[in-house]
Amino acid sequence: MAQPADAARTVIMTVDDDPGVSRAVARDLRRRYGASYRIVRAESGESALEALRELKLRGDLVAVILADYRMPRMNGIEFLERAMDVHPGARRVLLTAYADTGAAIDAINVVDLDHYLLKPWDPPEEKLYPVVDDLLEAWRHSDHRPVPSTKVVGHRWSARSSDVREFLARNQVPYRWYSCDEPEGRRLLAAADEDGMRLPLVVTPDGTPLVDPDPADLAAHVGLATTPAADFYDLVVIGGGPAGLGAAVYGASEGLRTVLVERSATGGQAGQSSRIENYLGFPDGVSGAQLTERARRQATRFGAEILTAREVTGLDVGGAARVVRFSDGSQVAAHSVILATGVSYRRLTAPGCDELGGCGVYYGSSLTEAPACQGQDVYIVGGANSAGQAAMYLSRFAKQVTLLVRGPDLSASMSYYLIEQIGRVPNIAVRCGTVVEEAHGDGHLERLTLRGTDSGRTDVVDAQWLFVFIGAAPLTDWLDGTVLRDGRGFILAGPDLTADGRPPAGWELDRPPYHLETNVPGVFVAGDARAESAKRVASAVGEGAMAVMLVHRYLEQS
Repeated sequence: MAQPADAARTVIMTVDDDPGVSRAVARDLRRRYGASYRIVRAESGESALEALRELKLRGDLVAVILADYRMPRMNGIEFLERAMDVHPGARRVLLTAYADTGAAIDAINVVDLDHYLLKPWDPPEEKLYPVVDDLLEAWRHSDHRPVPSTKVVGHRWSARSSDVREFLARNQVPYRWYSCDEPEGRRLLAAADEDGMRLPLVVTPDGTPLVDPDPADLAAHVGLATTPAADFYDLVVIGGGPAGLGAAVYGASEGLRTVLVERSATGGQAGQSSRIENYLGFPDGVSGAQLTERARRQATRFGAEILTAREVTGLDVGGAARVVRFSDGSQVAAHSVILATGVSYRRLTAPGCDELGGCGVYYGSSLTEAPACQGQDVYIVGGANSAGQAAMYLSRFAKQVTLLVRGPDLSASMSYYLIEQIGRVPNIAVRCGTVVEEAHGDGHLERLTLRGTDSGRTDVVDAQWLFVFIGAAPLTDWLDGTVLRDGRGFILAGPDLTADGRPPAGWELDRPPYHLETNVPGVFVAGDARAESAKRVASAVGEGAMAVMLVHRYLEQS
């Protein structure tokens, strides 16, 4: 650990009202950082603020503050908000229990939270030290000044405002949200010479105002990579879900010049999951955002490039090269390609749903909207794991969560452990044999008409929030004419291409396609976009790794 200037006067502070936990955190911090930093602990927000003021008067620097969320009189978010006024440059970490992850996500907006850690953090070598190492490194390079943040001004019931917030949150870009009808929101609009008719307004950390920016422009202005560093790679991975991230990690770690291209945000549908509890190695569960961020950091540490907000529109074969074309007309080439494009949730076709998209009707688990559901009625359409995980998460905020399931029960598509959990939550109801007939509202969702699939009877219910998880459609239309797909658009590979014992049309090699190889040699598929795939996070990661192994085999024989 590099020692900062005047390290003896640089502090890492931990605040927890439980003396045992407080001592444990301080002990672990001291063991790793005690030689270079002074570890200060406090057992209440009030005493911690007093200590911070004394440190300020003495001219001491505070690099990192770790605060427990559940403290009496002053919780962790309230404390960190006040601590910012004293030591604005300190990096801020919230210690939370599993049940408080929603509060941690909220804290990103309230106190520019840098990270949140779930308790327990054992082993610290895996869960605590890497996070603190990164924060200390960032603090040393920030010249100890307050960290500027991205600001978003929008309207609560604005689809575009919701899209921008979701894009920033899923890409781990800290931002602060301001409603356009609140004083600070109006001040920011005035400073940007805007009247609020065009929203959202995004103010970047360097003060640049962006009015209703498209994803590529927004990504470029908030520090996300959007342009490849080279023209040619060993491997291009298209899609940043679990399969794509798995392929990027294994490809880069095994020496392949690897670039991953993602049209929105890494993580895919899994990245939007509030809780994944059946993934190997995480007995207490892990949020999709946490799993995604760890995988992204792992891929970049091995040298993989990750491009965000780049839409792929075509794939060409040029001799030994595989050329990937982008929507802006640019392109990148490689020896091999892995298609990990994943799937998207199908849209509800009921009248009113399209008009209210982003204004009360959301596709996928929109975690940025969850705190606003406090005390209200929430409806979720779907009967698979993603719908069940969303119901469990949203039940912590909503007065009532109702799962609307087309089939007769949940057992056909939802894991048993999740069905059991849902049955134990008093404010989750399940209505089987029920579909949405129509959505109603003036500017935002207000009511739903529901119809029983057997009886045909309808009833109207008050509803401000509808989250939709109704099956998957592959994102593969851009491959039409190049890569073979089945009738539903899923990509055919390996044995599925040679079911009749003959290679696919146009196949010129003297071997059959490898297991995950498409009808285009050197182009592989992994994850949910593959025909007959398992549609599970673990299998997608495994296929991403397997695809890289087959890429090596292909390159060796080319």
